[in-house]
Amino acid sequence: MRRICILAAALCFAAPAYGPAYAQAPVQAAVQAAVQAPSRSFVVFFETWSGALDSQAQSIIQAAATAAKAAPSDAIVVTGTSDPTGTARANSLVSALRAQQVADALTDMGVSAGRISQVAYGSAEYALAGIESRRVVIAIGAK
Repeated sequence: MRRICILAAALCFAAPAYGPAYAQAPVQAAVQAAVQAPSRSFVVFFETWSGALDSQAQSIIQAAATAAKAAPSDAIVVTGTSDPTGTARANSLVSALRAQQVADALTDMGVSAGRISQVAYGSAEYALAGIESRRVVIAIGAK
């Protein structure tokens, strides 16, 4: 089962190379922070080397679109990342694809494309273990 959580962008970071168990602690802390405080960040997770949006991803994007439409003057930043599998170029491309897929879905759900900025980090910027790295963060009201 995929872990679905809402993360504050400040909680994303590069985990040290101590293995998957070590990287889980920051993810658990992020989940706790999201539960305790309202957030306007939404996280969509992906399978390895995929940019496909499954039904769970569509539901998360729909929630983000609803929040975005409720705050029509707020900018939206869509940030794609990948796990460290593969080359830096391939990771950058899959991160960009994921960000584009999510931005397109937001637009299809009625969010103005002019409000959406996209960033693709590949795996270098926010590497965590496994599926936590294969994600797109939708930040509404991002500066």
